[in-house]
Amino acid sequence: MEDDPKKTGLDRKLISLTEPHEVQSWTQSLGCTAEQLKEAVRAVGSSAEAVRAYLKKK
Repeated sequence: MEDDPKKTGLDRKLISLTEPHEVQSWTQSLGCTAEQLKEAVRAVGSSAEAVRAYLKKK
């Protein structure tokens, strides 16, 4: 079942790379490219907190 793009603010603890609206929202929020976001999720998992920390180190 697909996410509702109108509910992007409800679950901000996990990052989903399968939903284009979420990728766009996260790249804007984290100030990174989609590729950087995908690399971070591959490296540390889908936890938004872990991805933030990973991107901060880069």
